[in-house]
Amino acid sequence: MSASFRKAAKAGQRQHRERAQPACRKKLGLLEKKKDYRLRADDYHKKQNALRALQKKALDKNPDEFYFKMIHTRLKDGVHVIKQPKDEMTPEQVKLMKTQDLKYVEMKRVAEAKKIERLKSELHLLDAEGKQPNKHVFFFDTKKEVQEFDIATHLDTVPELVDRVYNRPTIATLQKETLKGATDPAHLKKLDQQRKNQYDLLKQRIEREKTMFVIAQKIQTRKDLLDKTQKVKVKKETTNSPAIYKFKFQRKR
Repeated sequence: MSASFRKAAKAGQRQHRERAQPACRKKLGLLEKKKDYRLRADDYHKKQNALRALQKKALDKNPDEFYFKMIHTRLKDGVHVIKQPKDEMTPEQVKLMKTQDLKYVEMKRVAEAKKIERLKSELHLLDAEGKQPNKHVFFFDTKKEVQEFDIATHLDTVPELVDRVYNRPTIATLQKETLKGATDPAHLKKLDQQRKNQYDLLKQRIEREKTMFVIAQKIQTRKDLLDKTQKVKVKKETTNSPAIYKFKFQRKR
């Protein structure tokens, strides 16, 4: 019989399926199929192999072998507990280290504050984002004057310079003197981008100075907690502020 004939004969055979759980055994749940048994058997053999490997490792272990947990652990209520190392520094040494850390952070914060003041003096916060806009109120006696009001004429300048809050010369000044500074649109755009970069740098330095101020406060709080005076926590520590404690008043001799 050729192979093609055997394949054709099998194609017409009936598919044999695994039987379902008999009706009298429905209370026992689903009947375990071979695929379910394979999963359960594989899990069982995996656990048995792990146990055999651990037993072999325990048998092959040298009983005279030394390791540091022999002297760094102790048995407490049937559980091995690691001994806590003794403090290698006195409280005075810890306070001194925290003082040095505080001085370093404060030094960096003061340096950032000086850089911020230098940038502010250079930029004068002109057209800064988030700055509260200035208000200029004009008063008139009649509604006709309000309707005929022209801000460029009132400020005696050209309409192109009305929106500027700085360097807004009058028409008389423009007629007497030549226009100083950049006039090319490409050059003006480049200057605006440079000014924007300076403002971004100023914003980053302000945020860094605030962060260092918070860090200095947290270090000072931890330094104060080294004191043995009785204290109560009033407010938890957050990312923007240190924890607040209320210390018991003690009279100083």
